[in-house]
Amino acid sequence: MEHENNTKPEYNNLKIICTDDCGNAPKKYFLKEFTIAFAKNDMVFIIDNITDNFQWNIIGKKIIKGKENFVETLKKMCNSKVTELHIKSIISHGYDGSLNGTLIFDNKKSYAFSNVFKFTSSRNNSKIRECTSYVIDLL
Repeated sequence: MEHENNTKPEYNNLKIICTDDCGNAPKKYFLKEFTIAFAKNDMVFIIDNITDNFQWNIIGKKIIKGKENFVETLKKMCNSKVTELHIKSIISHGYDGSLNGTLIFDNKKSYAFSNVFKFTSSRNNSKIRECTSYVIDLL
């Protein structure tokens, strides 16, 4: 799945570490690309691949409803640049998918995360309608 790099030039230096089996199924590959787009702040790719009524549930923090609110939230979160993305595992089956890993930022903060995705259908190339994120601040 090729997509244009619609990010700022400084995001081109993002180090990506992913296990070998992350790309052996279309939805697994898509979730990998979506997560990379998120780390690079590639708004065009993200917007093209979520539904208008997308919902993001950040456990223990907040629930963001709607594509426009999601985009506004992402714009506010762009204070620090992701320098490394470690993807540990990707699972997909039918309407569901999950990905977990670690993000390291230029300010040296790091977070472990797990995202659980709901797609609009079980077919490949389906848009994401919901994401539930579990995020832990690593010391």
